[in-house]
Amino acid sequence: MTRRTPPDSPRLFEEGPIVPDFTLELSARKAGHWPVAGTDEAGRGPLAGPVVAAAVILDPDNIPEGLNDSKQLSAARREELFDTIIATAIVSIASSSAGRIDATDIRKASLDAMRRAVCGLAIPASFVLTDGLDVPPGLPCPGKAVVKGDSRSLSIAAASILAKVTRDRMMVRAGLVFPAYGFAAHAGYATAVHRSSIERVGPCRLHRMSFRPMRKDEVVEDLP
Repeated sequence: MTRRTPPDSPRLFEEGPIVPDFTLELSARKAGHWPVAGTDEAGRGPLAGPVVAAAVILDPDNIPEGLNDSKQLSAARREELFDTIIATAIVSIASSSAGRIDATDIRKASLDAMRRAVCGLAIPASFVLTDGLDVPPGLPCPGKAVVKGDSRSLSIAAASILAKVTRDRMMVRAGLVFPAYGFAAHAGYATAVHRSSIERVGPCRLHRMSFRPMRKDEVVEDLP
């Protein structure tokens, strides 16, 4: 008896890597929205430093070759693409400091940085594609959240590159001001070296005090 593989069963053949394209942007333009901006952030997970967001409106007739999720690119390639994006697209970059993150939370601080990046574009966007699950509140136009958007949308991929390179550069400079932590090497992420530095000299003003291990949860002991 011959059995057919159900449509929802695991794929029998490996697919190639997913690369972003301009489909979502063109769909928005077809619906009457133009220009379309992509926005993304970098730095949600580190123990120190800001979260940085970028917004990008690409020129459909001059899209840089090789745009991809920033995590899929080498540092050298990100730097090359950063310069190309700046030269060919309309861009805006914003950040939320460690203090803002602690005062709200990392999700709200990230979304607010994305909102401010979009609002800072020299040409107002008619529609925004945002990476993740949420459309930042307070946008001046409609938006759509795109899960794994930096792997699906060229505009979001471009924004991811700008945000990542900008934040890495900020953390290199932070390392010059606070040399005890080695920020240039780990960009504030929770590496063993970084954690050891915090234990040895304590946190600095760039650390997110609402994140462990800086956060000290209160322990209420039962009274006898």
